[in-house]
Amino acid sequence: MKTKQLQDPFGRKIDYLRISITDRCDFRCIYCMAEDMTFLPRKDVLSLEEITRLTRIFVDLGVSKVRVTGGEPLIRNDALVLFQQLGGIEGLDELCLTSNGSQLVEKALPLVKAGVNRINISLDTLDSERFRTLTRHGKLDKVLAGIDAAIAAGFDRIKLNAVLMKNYNLDEAADLAKFALERGIDISFIEEMPLGEITSHARDVEFISSQDVRDLLSEHFTLKADSFNTGGPSRYWSAEGYDSKIGFISPHSENFCASCNRVRVTATGRLLLCLGNEHSVDLRDLMRSSDDDRLVQAAIVRAITIKPEKHEFNLEEAPQIVRFMNTTGG
Repeated sequence: MKTKQLQDPFGRKIDYLRISITDRCDFRCIYCMAEDMTFLPRKDVLSLEEITRLTRIFVDLGVSKVRVTGGEPLIRNDALVLFQQLGGIEGLDELCLTSNGSQLVEKALPLVKAGVNRINISLDTLDSERFRTLTRHGKLDKVLAGIDAAIAAGFDRIKLNAVLMKNYNLDEAADLAKFALERGIDISFIEEMPLGEITSHARDVEFISSQDVRDLLSEHFTLKADSFNTGGPSRYWSAEGYDSKIGFISPHSENFCASCNRVRVTATGRLLLCLGNEHSVDLRDLMRSSDDDRLVQAAIVRAITIKPEKHEFNLEEAPQIVRFMNTTGG
């Protein structure tokens, strides 16, 4: 039963939680992490019971949508058990997952049975060699099979996420959109976010704005702005002749901070109040020191009062945020 509603100092209602269950991943995507990563020791990561408890606390505070992220969530051994527990939380309207797709052939149907409503799957290219370059370890055919398995499993909604970079995969934007639209699933194109120091490419050189991508796609599709909204940061457009949507996530060119309704919890239990700022509160140690949920609730309510108004991403400077996306939670 929801007891409160979270609202930040700028009047934004916080009803969406993104919670990471691992910083580990079987890929090393060049925009997400370094090739040689040092991952967290198990003792530092929230346990299954702690994740479930914390999620229930957030739902009691008015959160209605939860997205499980990573790293790659499905490589955690107890992930399916966790989804079964989260799916049973009263008052949770939407349970979602972000995945790289590598585990979905075996796990898509069990996820639907556990109560997962929606899934986002990362797919930046349809070329197997390029896929290997971008992910460093991934196999495209396994991910494509995972997407097919997700479609067959019957999630309420499936969306592909593609990070476009000028000299890596921009030339595939239309092919990626067609791939999604012809399968009746959505796709969002994401402007790369400057999180963590990388050496594979210069982010300012590779940057492509959402408007430029729309202009490119307009050569292949008749696009129209759409009011469709999933409660996340994507702004959607419809393509004539198709039922599914094309979304754009634009942290640089079309800042969406004014409508931010979300907070993140890292795999270590740190509540991040903004993707592009370091405002955060440690909830893990608080939970481990007390069984009283009211103390955790009070800490969350206090934390929301310091949620910043917006981020200040600057591609031409060294990253202001040194944590990688896998640490933050995708």
